[in-house]
Amino acid sequence: MAKPSDTRKVLMLHGIWMPGVSMAWLGARLAAAGFEPEVFAYAGAGGGPEATLPRLVERLRREPVHVLAHSLGGLITLTALREHPELPVPRVVCLGSPLCGSSAADGLARHAWSAPMLGRAAQLLQAGCPPWQGAAEIGLIAGRSPRGLGRYFGRFEGDSDGTVAVSETRLPGLAAHEVIEASHSGLLFSAQAARMAESFFRRGRFAD
Repeated sequence: MAKPSDTRKVLMLHGIWMPGVSMAWLGARLAAAGFEPEVFAYAGAGGGPEATLPRLVERLRREPVHVLAHSLGGLITLTALREHPELPVPRVVCLGSPLCGSSAADGLARHAWSAPMLGRAAQLLQAGCPPWQGAAEIGLIAGRSPRGLGRYFGRFEGDSDGTVAVSETRLPGLAAHEVIEASHSGLLFSAQAARMAESFFRRGRFAD
């Protein structure tokens, strides 16, 4: 595997209800900083992790590549790396990913009219990931501007980005964790988050 500092390719995964183009702004920022971003599009609710993981693993096998993942994309990425620890992924930055499980997803799942919105991603969103023990360095940027529909379904204790509580992002084993002023979708258009991701991919720590 190439040294993390030498890796310039970044694979970007979007969230459950977002299209691949939602990562375009961050991709442009990464490209301007000297990285080579690539969007990995998948059917969030429709395909679920079962359909997405084989394709993701196949892509990650090709070459050393960092990962920038929003929301559900972070859970899918960590699942792939846990099941395939040989994948050449030096560093991952998750944006607002409920790695400890999502109370908003729990709330949606309780209602017959809203449960289908989660599709095949429901189980992963509700359960989250086990404490991280893999080789890849994982950094997480959480938001604390509570603007989002998730607050109507989840019971958040403390700060949240309106969809995910900050406490739901604090998975044991993370290499770095920071909280910034951004909503869940706002993380995709945050200049601060972009700078922090660039720093983590280069140095393994957040700096702004």
